[in-house]
Amino acid sequence: MNNYDFGTAYTYVQVIPSSWNSIQDELCRSEERDKEKHQKVLVDSRIVDPHIPPRRVWDLYSNHVLPQWRIASTKERPCPISHAWMDEKDHIDVWTPINGHEWLVPIPKDASLDHIRIEMLNLGAIYVWLDVLCLRQRGGLREDLCIQEWRLDVPTIGYVYHSADIVVWYLSGLGRPLGLEAGDLDSDRCWFRRAWMLQELGYQRIIAGDTPNGPLHAEPIDDNSLANEILTRFHKQLQALDNILPDSYEMFSLLAEMQNRVSANPVDKVAGLAFHLKSITIPAYYENQSLEDAWVALVNTIIVWCWAELLFLYPEPGIGSKRWRPSWEQVMTRPLPMKGNCGAWAGRNEEMDVDWCEGYSIEKGCVKGLAVGDTKGASRCGQLTIEGESGTIHAFQIMATHQHPIPKQTYALFSALMSLEYWILGQILPSWGFKKVSVFTMTKHEDRERLRNLGLADVTRKILL
Repeated sequence: MNNYDFGTAYTYVQVIPSSWNSIQDELCRSEERDKEKHQKVLVDSRIVDPHIPPRRVWDLYSNHVLPQWRIASTKERPCPISHAWMDEKDHIDVWTPINGHEWLVPIPKDASLDHIRIEMLNLGAIYVWLDVLCLRQRGGLREDLCIQEWRLDVPTIGYVYHSADIVVWYLSGLGRPLGLEAGDLDSDRCWFRRAWMLQELGYQRIIAGDTPNGPLHAEPIDDNSLANEILTRFHKQLQALDNILPDSYEMFSLLAEMQNRVSANPVDKVAGLAFHLKSITIPAYYENQSLEDAWVALVNTIIVWCWAELLFLYPEPGIGSKRWRPSWEQVMTRPLPMKGNCGAWAGRNEEMDVDWCEGYSIEKGCVKGLAVGDTKGASRCGQLTIEGESGTIHAFQIMATHQHPIPKQTYALFSALMSLEYWILGQILPSWGFKKVSVFTMTKHEDRERLRNLGLADVTRKILL
């Protein structure tokens, strides 16, 4: 058995139903199948199946990390742990036989893996996914494998939490008792502010490290003290997590959540959105990739529903590689629109880097009343006028729910095929590409029906610049 120690050997053979004579052959076949699966799932810098199980799990009974394929036949799902990361001065890197001494494991100075194991066993867990143990870390004997494994393992972490029966949270640091001190909630190390936390919520949660005198059991009182203020904020932030559903894929709601979050590597904020957006494929992870390149790679994989939100709801032209969609800088630093049901029929030609959308098109329409923003930030009412074939002028009430100025002039107009409520306006270039300027809505149902019945809009496909 490759000179494994007893604990490691035990983890490999404990669930094999075969006879002793065939164990070695079956282990080899299972390992080869798993290796082939991991190779096939990564194609041209994309993960074609985001729902791939984690590479490793922590077997609490044997106290060893083992390949996930070793527990596949048990149908047991690993219980993932989400935790706050400590400052460099507050954690230590330890070698441990649990992961076969493959890499240094960073843990808080006042915590231990033995204590974490006992607490997880008491919670009823058999298998656990813990990033510092199951996701290859830097500082090991095969550090060169980090880049290779992270391409697949980091973007698919979300599946571990999404598929889990229960997720365990350590809000004050891995293995530490839950506590609350001045400055904790504003720290870049605060669990509530972690970028990765968005995909680690799970459906059922247990807060580990709870103590009878901890903040979970303390009720805020109205005494205007700093301690009470901190406790009140803690409970509000904890309660607000109920509004972030694991199945939510509302583009701008997720982006708004990410705006004020932090990550050790800036590109992690982009990667932390991927699994939430329910794409069929997701980008591979490259830690040194630029933020804009990572964002473009993500947008190129998102479902059409999210794609349409960027096109029809975001009020400004993009300042990145495409005008139809905002850049990463825009979605992280500027106000974001509210959600809207603006589903569209759209697609993309990967080889030519061409995005297109089918919908209702109007060659010329005059927009007025939206050139100046509202001083109080309220929605603005304007008017759209279109000249019919007979020369008759038809007027429609429109609204801008944003403050981006739309100068009074004639524009090309385009609306989603599913509805005439959401519109983009801009210019048609000689290449027949649509150059976005801004967006507006036609909120009145009677106006939308009148526009449709008058035949003023044609169904076409536009190339989006």
